[in-house]
Amino acid sequence: MGLLTEGINEVIATTDHNAAPMGIINRNGSLHMVLFRGSHTARNIARDRRVVANFVFDPVIYVKTAFGDLPFDAFVSEDIDGTAVFRLRDAEAWAAFAADVERSGDESIVVRLSPLKEEVLGLRLHPVNRGFASIVEATVHATRYVRNRDPWLGRLIEHHSGLARKCGGAREREALELLEGYIADLTRE
Repeated sequence: MGLLTEGINEVIATTDHNAAPMGIINRNGSLHMVLFRGSHTARNIARDRRVVANFVFDPVIYVKTAFGDLPFDAFVSEDIDGTAVFRLRDAEAWAAFAADVERSGDESIVVRLSPLKEEVLGLRLHPVNRGFASIVEATVHATRYVRNRDPWLGRLIEHHSGLARKCGGAREREALELLEGYIADLTRE
């Protein structure tokens, strides 16, 4: 599909009023996602066999959707061949996919994606920002860290937090503060 590049594309995946940061793997034109078993997103995709990739460049949204839910008014319903799918209201672009579980393991499922529709709504230029990229990386590590408290992941989070502080702007610093709060709350439990 036109919006996805070769490699892993970080997007906010949406299902039925659910949003979560996800990587869509694009290798040789084959599109896949690997999802943690037991997540809302994995359950919704296995049930509905649809997912929407939202192209969003707000680091706060990546952190919020990794650890919490967005309000219902953050979503917009789109009709694709008589089936409603949900995208983020503030997405700059989105792409809808049919999603079929290809493999299922104890901890994860692998989903094959087939493009259905994509739309560019208001794409803006986004220069490479190491602070934004570091928020995405720290968030990915944090989703695993809160599950297993691996000290190596903790060090990676610290590394990317430092880069976000150094290279990011106000929105990256806000996202970092939110991320640190989620980590503190979830590791106390």
